[in-house]
Amino acid sequence: MVFEERSTLPVSRGLWLVHNACLLVDSILNRLVDLIPSWLSGYLRWCPTSAEQLEQAEKDLLKYVKNAYTTRFIPIEAVRGCSGQHHIWSLEMKPPEVASEKVPLVMVHGFASGLALWVLNLDELSRERPVYCFDLLGFGRSSRPTFSSNAIEVEQQFVESIENWRKAMGLERFVLLGHSMGGFLVSAYALQHPSHVAHLILADPWGFPEHHLPSNKTLQLPAWVKAVSTVLRPFNPLAGLRAAGPLGPRLVEKVRPDIQRKYEHIIKKPEIISNYIYHCNAQMPSGEGAFKAMTTQFGWARHPMVNRIPDLHKGVPMTFVYGSRSWIDKQPGIHVQRLREDSDVDIEILDGAGHHVYADRADLFNDIVSGICRSVDNIENDGHLPARKQTWLAGEAQGCIDLEDEKSIPASMSFASDNPW
Repeated sequence: MVFEERSTLPVSRGLWLVHNACLLVDSILNRLVDLIPSWLSGYLRWCPTSAEQLEQAEKDLLKYVKNAYTTRFIPIEAVRGCSGQHHIWSLEMKPPEVASEKVPLVMVHGFASGLALWVLNLDELSRERPVYCFDLLGFGRSSRPTFSSNAIEVEQQFVESIENWRKAMGLERFVLLGHSMGGFLVSAYALQHPSHVAHLILADPWGFPEHHLPSNKTLQLPAWVKAVSTVLRPFNPLAGLRAAGPLGPRLVEKVRPDIQRKYEHIIKKPEIISNYIYHCNAQMPSGEGAFKAMTTQFGWARHPMVNRIPDLHKGVPMTFVYGSRSWIDKQPGIHVQRLREDSDVDIEILDGAGHHVYADRADLFNDIVSGICRSVDNIENDGHLPARKQTWLAGEAQGCIDLEDEKSIPASMSFASDNPW
């Protein structure tokens, strides 16, 4: 479809009609579903999903976890601006042989995800310590409240929900790991509650760089790009998934086959991954709307973390874990490292990994995280940090540093190979 500069219908009027037509169709379809018998609604439901289907999809994925675990809904204190009682769906692994002095690990997933996608990491990371992960408020099986539309308020609501979850779980000090959007949120949490964070691990974090797009470049965009962007702006990022209705599950398989391939060496049925991702995101777009409120038009953070994370208490060590092939900009990590010279900031780049570093190079990712956790154990219990082996590999980091110029490489950045410690 081509959008022309000239049209018999003013562009703004046309976009308004398209927007409202979509909303009207969605409303009508939902009303029709309410009118038909319950035994038939499952077949005619526009978005073929339910809480029960999400629960089953999660079970199908978590059955590949070998170590014992428990899952439960954790009721949390009220979050300001989000009415009602909320629950956080949580997974806990406490191997009986784990010593009590081992510092727990808490993992926070990224956008459009859920706790079950840590399936490649849970067994290995829980061998030596308690591991906790949960569905963020508004995602997965957790409660889906209506968030604020203000970026600062939304961020605070997420931070408050994480802190309320911590209180409910009785955790005092832990290693905190976040991927993508989860990396942004755990950074915001650590800024406000540094005393609980023994080490902050940011796995390919979203929301760090500033958006430097000159206004004249915006004006030079083709008319059709501006028109499409304007049409899509009122919608949540995954509205297309729900608009596809019964075709949604198939759409996930076709659009993101790469996600399924990351797990295929363990999970032989690719539909298990696509079903879980679909049912996580076909429900009410609560967290999705919150994410949209925190972003600008093209997915940049409204309040970039790179300008704030240098203020993190210097007693909180940090590790950035990037994929060498990821689209995430690595420069903010280097910038933070240089600004926090009086604090411990490391950068690991996983050779060959994309944005989903925890799945692309799961074994290597697990080794790095386990090594960090062991270092934290020594610091917390003995006040001693073991020597760390730096391993270099001529990788393919894009948009990061000039590997041929040794002066441009920070001393504590390493390209991680299969033997990172």
